[in-house]
Amino acid sequence: MSGLKKLADEEKKEMIEDGKDNMRGMIFQKARMKTQEGNLDDYIDFLSQNMELIELLPTKRLTRDFRL
Repeated sequence: MSGLKKLADEEKKEMIEDGKDNMRGMIFQKARMKTQEGNLDDYIDFLSQNMELIELLPTKRLTRDFRL
């Protein structure tokens, strides 16, 4: 099992209608182009500026398999 829930028929129809909407497609295309304008320095700056907004909680992992 992949853990993904199956979409209802109504949700599938909505997604297909969304895909056929040219205006919505153009909005997504513009957003994708906008996100690709930056470079690695811009991305690192973005991450650095937003680090305080994220609560870091380490997870505890138990390992019983000690093979290399």
